[in-house]
Amino acid sequence: MQFTVRRIDWEIDGVGVRSLRTNVFVKEQGVPENLEWDQFDADAIHAVAYDEAWPRAAIVIGTGRLIIDSPTTARIGRMAVETEIRRSGIGSAILSFLEQEAQALGIQRITLHAQNYVKDFYRHHGYREHGETFIEAGILHVEMQKSL
Repeated sequence: MQFTVRRIDWEIDGVGVRSLRTNVFVKEQGVPENLEWDQFDADAIHAVAYDEAWPRAAIVIGTGRLIIDSPTTARIGRMAVETEIRRSGIGSAILSFLEQEAQALGIQRITLHAQNYVKDFYRHHGYREHGETFIEAGILHVEMQKSL
């Protein structure tokens, strides 16, 4: 599958991201809708993967966001890929894109809350567990960190 990852403006291009996150987090994983949407979306850096087979349709097949916490620290979150095309490199491309955005801003450390079943994905990308597992939005997570 061929896809393109790029940064979007949440207010202008966020409709496809909202749809994908609703499908993945709310419908598939059962996250309450009021927990999915927060105050960080408006200011976060959003990365989106588009299916190149349908360039005019701008179909969102993956997404993630970067929240700047301080001049040297940031958080990655809301990583999601369409169910049928997971394990095709889309998540890795989005993660790398967000890390590059962070580096360009001088970020030195990224933190994320990984769902327990995907922590190996983040380990593969250089993230290390930090602390014990915990429940967030009804799902088992672990905090992970990476120095850039």
